[in-house]
Amino acid sequence: MKRQILLISFVVLATLAFIARLSYLQLTDNSYQLSPFSNSSTKVVQQIPERGYIYDRNNKLLVANQPSYDIRVIPREVKEIDTLELCTLLKIDKELFIKNLERAKKYSLRKSSVFLPQVSKEDYAALQEKMHKFNGFFIQKNMLREYPINSAANVLGYLSEVNKEIMDVKPYYQLGDNIGFAGIEKYYEKELRGRKGVKYFKTNKHNKIIGSFKGGVYDTLAIPGKDLAITLDIELQKYGEALMQGKRGGIIAIEPKTGEILTMISTPTYNPNLMIGRERSKNSPKLFGDQENKPMFDRGLQATYAPGSPFKIVNGLIGLQEGVITTETGFKCYHGYRYGGRPNEFMKCHCGIVGYPIRLEKGIAKSCNSYFSNTYRRIIENYPTAQEGMNAWSEHVKSFGLGKYLGNDLTVGQKGLIPDASYYNRYYPLKNWKAVTTISNAIGQGEILVTPIQLANLTAIVANRGFYYTPHILKKINNEDIENPNFVEKKYTTVDAVHFDPVVEGMLETFENGTARASKIEGIEICGKTGTVENFIRVEGKKVKLEDHSILVAFAPKDNPKIAIAVYVENGGFGSNIAAPITSLMIEKYLTGEVKRTWIEDRMYNTSLEEEYNKRKKLLEVENEEQ
Repeated sequence: MKRQILLISFVVLATLAFIARLSYLQLTDNSYQLSPFSNSSTKVVQQIPERGYIYDRNNKLLVANQPSYDIRVIPREVKEIDTLELCTLLKIDKELFIKNLERAKKYSLRKSSVFLPQVSKEDYAALQEKMHKFNGFFIQKNMLREYPINSAANVLGYLSEVNKEIMDVKPYYQLGDNIGFAGIEKYYEKELRGRKGVKYFKTNKHNKIIGSFKGGVYDTLAIPGKDLAITLDIELQKYGEALMQGKRGGIIAIEPKTGEILTMISTPTYNPNLMIGRERSKNSPKLFGDQENKPMFDRGLQATYAPGSPFKIVNGLIGLQEGVITTETGFKCYHGYRYGGRPNEFMKCHCGIVGYPIRLEKGIAKSCNSYFSNTYRRIIENYPTAQEGMNAWSEHVKSFGLGKYLGNDLTVGQKGLIPDASYYNRYYPLKNWKAVTTISNAIGQGEILVTPIQLANLTAIVANRGFYYTPHILKKINNEDIENPNFVEKKYTTVDAVHFDPVVEGMLETFENGTARASKIEGIEICGKTGTVENFIRVEGKKVKLEDHSILVAFAPKDNPKIAIAVYVENGGFGSNIAAPITSLMIEKYLTGEVKRTWIEDRMYNTSLEEEYNKRKKLLEVENEEQ
């Protein structure tokens, strides 16, 4: 009896297990389903979409495509081929053949992947007739980028092959696919790349395609990427890059009424065609490895500098808002500002006005350190404690887009630094610091750090009398205006609009009779502020002074401004020496379409600071040897 029960139980359990397995195979697991494409006489070929073109704001072509041909492989189909003949045809050695095939096997035995990218047009013609002899290998048409204009490499970016980390999180991509790795190509990758298609072909016993599979009923079309128009004015961009030859720094120009970026210059730069196809693998190590010139480092977005005298504009506006000064408040200057009894507690000034009351407009035009040191000190001391005053000041400054990311559509950037009370409390645990402890902030030489794009945005704020639009680089997609609420929303500062007019008048006076008067343009009212930032490096434990950085921020015309610009030239000396002429030339070029002051233009073309940069290089080499 027990044996019968055991036998019946075994049969029931076996039946249930069989039913469960059968249900799983039919309802869940599809690995054994017959597919119309599983037949060995069917070849599946992905159709790579054409990547979208990129144009400037005036519809000039910046990025296009050129045909390319990739050799792809399906590892499990590679059988009984003449390896030596294939290597000869592909112009590679056996070691590279084995390496690339193993790489493809690790990716997938069943899926195709790129075995050898970018075969030349000449080689393609010879290969096309013989590829049927090599089971598992086939040719697929692809696209390579090309750059008709050698400019704006830092803006446009480049493509590079996807790696495992990217494929793990983005299943759209397969081994051998390219993806945007920088600039526009990276930020707008999804719009530019399009969508892949698939074609199914019938093949004969020699693996040669003999026609489409079932009339193409299962095929899907590749959808081309979208064309982009960006806000850049490529003629102005090229002009600025030419003026910056032999110099290091950044130039950012913005249209104040929209926040559209007109130029985004970083020098030294590189030819974008160096980062195409196979040439990229040769050139990339050289470009990224150049730690002296750093051509792949976008100084306009990533370099942080002391803002220098242009920051006086902000302190003047905060002083007016806080009520600690008025337009009639005057401070006397005796070659500088003394803030203590010790000899080193004296800030020199070169405004040239001695012993007479200096008011806001003149203080801006002549860049008086005494005027703005008094103003800054009054702001901080307007509160019961230095900590409260510093926090109030810091919040005002940050409302100008400083000390934070601007929220733009650019792939790189830096926040910079705007200190607050907690920052100084870390260095002074007893909290015994005062306004004069941080007095260098008055003239933009303290702990403050900004990027050129932040300085340009600050200038656009003044041009707009108190607000800005998020700086951005995209203008249209497929010839349709973009609808990004972040780009059309006004961002207001904490300073009331009424306080901006006297500051604007002071900036106008800077070009009329002040520090930038030599760069004045007849018939165009330019409002600006020069800056000269001290520059030190440490060698053998000592501070060594190098040539100052040259800065100028400006907008024009004064009424209904069309361009706001920031020019930062490393080791360029006084702001009036290099930054001011370059700024005025850029403004003249943009507003009038031509430059009549060719003598200034020629001087900027022929001004090189390589000697200054070599001094710095030699000093750093000494420091490295000591270490």
